[in-house]
Amino acid sequence: MSDNSQDHYSKNESDNTSKEKKRDSINLNKKPKFNFYWIYGILAVIFIGFQFLKFDEPAKKTTWFELKKYLEQGKVEKIILENKEVARIVLRADSAKSKKPSGTFDRGTQTPQLEYQIGSIETFEKNLEEVQKGLDPTKRVYPDYVTVKNWGGEILSYILPLLLLVGIWFFLMRMMSKGSGGGQIFNIGKSKAQLFDKDTQVNVNFNDVAGLEEAKVEIMEIVDFLKNPKKYTELGGKIPKGALLVGPPGTGKTLLAKAVAGEAKVPFFSLSGSDFVEMFVGVGASRVRDLFKQAKEKAPCIIFIDEIDAIGRARGKNPMTGSNEERENTLNQLLTEMDGFTTNSGVIILAATNRADILDRALLRAGRFDRQIHVELPDLEERRAIFKVHLKPVKIDEAQVDIDLLSRQTPGFSGADIANVCNEAALIAARSNKSMVEKKDFLDAIDRIVGGLEKRSKIITYEEKKVIAFHEAGHAAVSWLLRYAHPLVKVTIVPRGKALGAAWYLPEERQITTFDQMFDEMVATLGGRASEQVNFGRISTGALNDLERVTKQAYNMVVFFGLNDKIGNISYYDSTGQMEYSFQKPYSEDTAVVIDQEISKLVEKAYTTAVNILIENKEKVEKLAQVLLEKEVIFREDLEQIFGPRPFEEERLLANGLTPKPVPGSSAVGNSAAADTDAKGSETLNDSESQA
Repeated sequence: MSDNSQDHYSKNESDNTSKEKKRDSINLNKKPKFNFYWIYGILAVIFIGFQFLKFDEPAKKTTWFELKKYLEQGKVEKIILENKEVARIVLRADSAKSKKPSGTFDRGTQTPQLEYQIGSIETFEKNLEEVQKGLDPTKRVYPDYVTVKNWGGEILSYILPLLLLVGIWFFLMRMMSKGSGGGQIFNIGKSKAQLFDKDTQVNVNFNDVAGLEEAKVEIMEIVDFLKNPKKYTELGGKIPKGALLVGPPGTGKTLLAKAVAGEAKVPFFSLSGSDFVEMFVGVGASRVRDLFKQAKEKAPCIIFIDEIDAIGRARGKNPMTGSNEERENTLNQLLTEMDGFTTNSGVIILAATNRADILDRALLRAGRFDRQIHVELPDLEERRAIFKVHLKPVKIDEAQVDIDLLSRQTPGFSGADIANVCNEAALIAARSNKSMVEKKDFLDAIDRIVGGLEKRSKIITYEEKKVIAFHEAGHAAVSWLLRYAHPLVKVTIVPRGKALGAAWYLPEERQITTFDQMFDEMVATLGGRASEQVNFGRISTGALNDLERVTKQAYNMVVFFGLNDKIGNISYYDSTGQMEYSFQKPYSEDTAVVIDQEISKLVEKAYTTAVNILIENKEKVEKLAQVLLEKEVIFREDLEQIFGPRPFEEERLLANGLTPKPVPGSSAVGNSAAADTDAKGSETLNDSESQA
């Protein structure tokens, strides 16, 4: 990294630190906002407390024997029966003064001093009558029946369940809408977009994005328009309304959008397509309207919608649902906001998807997404640049780790895969208590990602291991002897993932493929089953993955690529995705029969070719299988010792514009990915073999 870039990063860190301190000081000076819910809660507690708290004089609970004693002595003035459940006894004034029951506070009023809990009203009346039989009729006490209603309690019994239901509903709505404009229930239709502006800047810039030079050119033009609009408007140009990033997963579409957010220095709204989807009707369209309303207020700005296929799928293509689907209503609102009756000047829309074929055509037209930027898998040079970016924080042994070798060993890897390789290598080195990440750690990481984790503890009998060895030897031998098959890198019979054995190849990075190239790949794929047939006279279920791949490739050759003489130059491939939900085939039943026959003929022809090759080289295949049984892992050099130099290697290198160089012990090296292949690459594989 240069001094200028280091100064740039240190300046960004200092600016971010000062901004964070400023925001913290502002937050400390702000007084907490008063919440009126506290008042509502206090009032509710007071109301409930009035129902349970008694402010009159407490009455002493008594027993029947004590009450009987007071009745016989004529000290009871009044008995009040409340709701036929409680008897409240008022004592005479003279008796109360002479002997005041403990716990009572008589102030000369007729307040009940005693309280008796009756069981049965009939029994109480009968006992009361028996006690007062001998008394003067004028001194007898007859109970007064009173019905007391607790209006507050009754009202509370009706209101409390209702309040409980309302509270639960408020709580659920608050949880569902949490994160949308403060998390209140009435903000459920608000946009969930995360805003990045001058206070919350993104530190990723275009220097952090490697291997996407063509895509960066188009994206940087949009950023330049926001920075220098007069440069384009003076010539009559208009800012593009939208750009769609299309590519396989892990190729850096979201990373490119982060770089735009860090470079543009304008408000940047970031959200996912699934943020518009909600269980309530109309919420998605409401969030779209609110998003563009906020964007217009902060124009010029950028809106980034990741995984836009969540709401941008073509309308009316799913016969299982109606046309008034909530997702389609959200898409209609998005189309209107992007380019409808009203204009959104200064609002640029970026979107990313890896399923552009299923998007609605109205979404892809000019005026909405003016540009489609294809972000493809990186080639050799781009992988080298990506490795340099991800290896910066990794402590590597520079004397051993060769970035050129790693880039050649990872064909078809995306940027995310390369980042995973660097991380896995660091973890493997740390697991072995190493101070630096070595070359073997990177090779093991690549094997871990491609083939899965080694399972040396899996129980495999010797007979099974022998079948696996001959199976993998068949793959290696056929691919070595075929002209257009991929060059072999390594073969192993150590179980990895779900596979009992595996072979690593180095595919050519080509843009078009001929019939001969695809056919040779099919023959090499069937070499494992053919080896079982030639050497054991029987076949097993171990070729399931091989058969699946061969069948799909044969189907593509016949149905899609028009590489079959009987079907002719016809392709039934649907690039629009309109037939995804169709229940009908694009061809007739007679054509389907012909397709099945031609696929079967093509696969059987490839299998016969593999069998013939293995019969001609049976002794060499047996020798290779024995070496594989002994070492468990063999490399390219082992095949060269048994089969000799690979045929057509020099011709293949020259056809790819590469210069073959001699390697000690062999006539040529067959690495199609780079022209600078030398003895170093061979030594690298030998070191890996000895360590394995």
